[in-house]
Amino acid sequence: MSSILTNSSAIVALQTLKGTNAGLAKAQSEISTGKSIANAKDNAAIWAIAQIMDTDVSSFQSIQSQLNVADATVATSRAGAERISGLLKEMKNLAVGGSSDTADFAKIDTDIQAKMTEINDIISATQMNGINLLATDVDGNGGTDFSVISSLNRSGAGGTTTMVSIDVTGQDLEAALTAGVTAITDAATAATALGEIEGYLNTVVDAAAELGSFGKRIANQSDFMGLLADSLKLGIGSLVDANMEEASARLQALQTQQQLGIQSLSIANQAPQSILALFRG
Repeated sequence: MSSILTNSSAIVALQTLKGTNAGLAKAQSEISTGKSIANAKDNAAIWAIAQIMDTDVSSFQSIQSQLNVADATVATSRAGAERISGLLKEMKNLAVGGSSDTADFAKIDTDIQAKMTEINDIISATQMNGINLLATDVDGNGGTDFSVISSLNRSGAGGTTTMVSIDVTGQDLEAALTAGVTAITDAATAATALGEIEGYLNTVVDAAAELGSFGKRIANQSDFMGLLADSLKLGIGSLVDANMEEASARLQALQTQQQLGIQSLSIANQAPQSILALFRG
């Protein structure tokens, strides 16, 4: 039935065109943003999950940066301990040379005391970012260790987030070596000094080894944080990234549908004109 009040064909054509235009706008948005879900309106549930995951990525990257700084700090202290170990070995050789009654004890003692002064200077200077793991006061505030955030932990029904830390223990070589070395004046004092130096050497070697262990743990955790961040990025991409090939093909199809829809609406709008022919003489 034809009507001059209601053009059902035009209404259907208009509704179809609106749907096509909406799909076209969506496809254009996906291509321009690269995302199939760009905001909460597109899909509230998926968007919310992606936002939480994106926040976690930022957190893990921040933690990784802090771990890298901590790794460098521990490496600095380890290098200092290894240098001290080398000096103590030199001192040990000097003390061994004092076992002979014909040795130049004054020269040996001068060399050993000079190296001991160098060791103390190394302990004072071996710091990074305000942290000195070889000193008695590790952080300038009386601390004996320092902590670095290593991960985040969510637990409980509410998903409460807590921070997990690695506590790096200070080695306090400052106190361990504070007694110095007995002055060498003869073979007997050389033997005493040798025993002291060997004790210091064992302490320093243990300290360097422990710092190396802490450094390895921190480096491994830093790598793990990087892997977690990368995995989350992939997860976010699978949730919100657009399939560009599919979006491009859909855009072309919708553009064709839009053109046909416009033509269909134009034809439908011309239909009432045929009613006028009924009243022409």
